[in-house]
Amino acid sequence: MTRAVRRAAAGIAAAGAALALTASPASAHTSLTGASPGQGATVAPPAQVVLTYGDPVQLPQVVITDARGGRHESGAPQAVDNKVTEAVKGTLPNGVYTVGWRVVSPDGHPISGTYKFTVTGSAGAAPAPAASASASASASNASGRASDGSSGWLWIGLIAAVVVVAGGGFAWYRRSSGAAGEK
Repeated sequence: MTRAVRRAAAGIAAAGAALALTASPASAHTSLTGASPGQGATVAPPAQVVLTYGDPVQLPQVVITDARGGRHESGAPQAVDNKVTEAVKGTLPNGVYTVGWRVVSPDGHPISGTYKFTVTGSAGAAPAPAASASASASASNASGRASDGSSGWLWIGLIAAVVVVAGGGFAWYRRSSGAAGEK
């Protein structure tokens, strides 16, 4: 190999390493854009909960709980494009309900969140609030914020791969430059 070709190869390796360090991965996390009943809404007993996301989602999980921690979903949630529908079991009594959800976004990252709504005008008795530590722990986890998976390990792996490739390219360049100088 000529000296110019080796230098060009080393330059290409260095440019690739620089690109890999500065390029950010594609992010297609979706988010909850709407819900029925909505967050903080006061409604008559709903027959279903419908969650709408910014993008199509898959593998939905939805849990509807009352103040005592009783569950009120009926069957598995159905995801069609960007909407997830969960049927409500029976008629919800008056009270506050928490909807907890988890879906997988188009980029494969799970996202989740919770929100509350209130039912009024039901003929059923309102559920009594729980006084246990587990109920207060559940309430403290109902933040209404979505959380998504961490990509920290992806970045660590990417940086390690770039360091190895750049180091190998530099060592190859030094070795080939030294060998060319000896000829």
